[in-house]
Amino acid sequence: MAGSLNKVILVGHLGQDPKISYAQSGLPIANMRLATSERIRDKDGQYTERTDWHTIVTFDKQADFCGKYLAKGSLILVEGRLQTRKWQDKEGQDRYSTEVVAQRVQALGGRKDGGQGGGQGSEGGGYAPRQQQGGQQGQNAQRGGQKPPFQDDEDLGPAFPSEASGMDDVPF
Repeated sequence: MAGSLNKVILVGHLGQDPKISYAQSGLPIANMRLATSERIRDKDGQYTERTDWHTIVTFDKQADFCGKYLAKGSLILVEGRLQTRKWQDKEGQDRYSTEVVAQRVQALGGRKDGGQGGGQGSEGGGYAPRQQQGGQQGQNAQRGGQKPPFQDDEDLGPAFPSEASGMDDVPF
């Protein structure tokens, strides 16, 4: 075989809040469960929904983003690779776990408070940090970490470059 590819792209909803832990080096690690669903028509022509559950793990800035901005029910896009780990249970039996190691996690859809978003990485993309235990929020709690909304009366200048240069007699 000349080469191979191990790539996974999933879009689904989180089944619970991301669980954040830290390696001994201090590297953040996020573990999540993602549900993907599809509608299937059975023999009788009736639609049924089938849901698959995926274990997702991500590290560093992506893990920080997940811990700050994602919560149970969030619609997300995950890009990564499949990895199977071998481990032993309490009885010493070998067990295997297959998970998606995410290189990219992107929030899709709006925030729960009705705002719009679509953030990726640690930028947040308009998502407000989710409520922390003890009632504390992120630094930009007043504005949800985003810029002020667009003002209709704001002068943005000409819509086309030709209007700015006086080229209004162009024949096309």
